[in-house]
Amino acid sequence: MSYILILYYSRYGATAGMARQIARGVEQVAGIEARLRTVPEVSATCEAVDATVPEAGAPYATLDDLANCAGLALGSPTRFGNMAAALKYFIDGTGALWLSGAMIGKPAGVFTSTSSMHGGQETTLTSMMLPLLHHGMLLLGLPYSETDLLHTRSGGTPYGPSHLAGNDSKLPLSKEESQLCRALGQRLAATAVRLA
Repeated sequence: MSYILILYYSRYGATAGMARQIARGVEQVAGIEARLRTVPEVSATCEAVDATVPEAGAPYATLDDLANCAGLALGSPTRFGNMAAALKYFIDGTGALWLSGAMIGKPAGVFTSTSSMHGGQETTLTSMMLPLLHHGMLLLGLPYSETDLLHTRSGGTPYGPSHLAGNDSKLPLSKEESQLCRALGQRLAATAVRLA
């Protein structure tokens, strides 16, 4: 069965929670399923050697997961207005997919979590869009027909779902944030089905 790859890095769990909500949205569309994948940490001094399967959470992503997906949701916490190094490291290793054109024409969206309201949500989302554009993917945001964009007092942008995790990174997803995540998943899945 076709799948939307929900590829993310999460340090404190908020981005992983968003990924699960996006998967719920994907699963609302017939004929397609969600596949959750994460990436390992990177080391500041040398390449870390991790087990093939993480102790908890989603399995680690492979290039085959990307090559064979019908669409992609890419998520990261904000790091100084940019995606986290672990996700960037994985994306930087996708040159073979770029050369083969494996991602061209597939729908994609992005999502992020920050500890402060103005902690770089929108710049992080746009930073994640750049490599997807280089891969020739079709970027989907959230239209204002998703009325939670008009009412949220936490995260949520037309560029993609976002979450305000708070200074201690412990705030749960708000009702609006969860709904916007599900809306992105549903939009990606419906678009992938139509394109197929």
